Amino acid sequence: MRDNTDILHLVVLNNLEILNAQMIENGIPQAQRLQKLNIIARKHIETLMDNKNIKYIEKLDEETSV
Repeated sequence: MRDNTDILHLVVLNNLEILNAQMIENGIPQAQRLQKLNIIARKHIETLMDNKNIKYIEKLDEETSV
């Protein structure tokens, strides 16, 4: 999955993995974690879609992939 996705989604996935680990450490049940992570993922994607730094990194990635 990581090999076939864009920078935006990789950033969000990394953040979710960290948050999930913290929630597991805090004993939050899986169903509750999934609900929270889903909400957080949507907010992160919405926020980062217009982020100039993410767009710049994606452009650099495209240029170096050619």
